[in-house]
Formats: sequence, C-alpha cells, structure tokens
Amino acid sequence: MHKLKRSTVVTLGMAAALAASVVTSSPAMAASSPITICGGGSYHVIDSHALGSYATIYLLYNGSTNCVVTVKKGAYAGNTKYVDAYLTRSDLNYTKIDHGYFKYYAGPVKISAAGKCVKWGGVYDAQGWTSGWGHCN
Repeated sequence: MHKLKRSTVVTLGMAAALAASVVTSSPAMAASSPITICGGGSYHVIDSHALGSYATIYLLYNGSTNCVVTVKKGAYAGNTKYVDAYLTRSDLNYTKIDHGYFKYYAGPVKISAAGKCVKWGGVYDAQGWTSGWGHCN
C-alpha cells in the first residue's frame, strides 16, 4: 500500500510539472503574433516596417486605439539585444515607449487615437526607424 501511494504522488507531481511547463510555454508561443501581443480582440495590423532581417515593427488599430510592437525575427528571437517600440499622437507632447533587453519583442505601446494622426517606430540593437505623421483615423 505504501509503495502505491508514493508512486501515485510521484506520478501526480510529474503531471503537475508537465502541466506547468505547458502553461509557461503557451503565452510565449502565442505572443509571437502582433495581434496577440496587443491583446487580441479587434486589433488588426495596418502597417509594418522591417528592420532588416532582425525585427519587424507593427502598427495595429482596433477602431479607437493604436498599438505598436517590435518583434524579433528568426534566429534573432531569443537573444538579449536592445529592442524598443514607440508611439505618439499628433496632439500629445510626449511619446510612449517600451524599451529594454527583451528576448522576443518590445511593446505593446498603446494610445487612444481615433481621429488623430500618429507617429510610430522601433529599434533593434542600433538599427531604428520612425514613421512620419500618418494613419489619421
């Protein structure tokens, strides 16, 4: 009886560890989509700009709010090079930014921008890009 209980506990412990690893890996896998990073729902990609083969900056919109993410690509995903994503609205005096040494992406950076123009961009390591004013929804 004692051996049966111990093996049951070990089996349950292994099952819990396996379940935890699935839960831990699922968000990282799901977050590879710009739509998922911005929160899903009605967001859709309205523009993008590649930073060479390193990363892509995405601008998304959901009818009222813009969202920017910079997603590392291919072999560059998972490294710890500096990356950022930024966004500003035409009538604001500041730029919202998310920056750091992230493994997969920077962002989401969101601004309510219905009826306003936005400027957006991002950086991977030393390579960056900024749009002009546009997407005046």
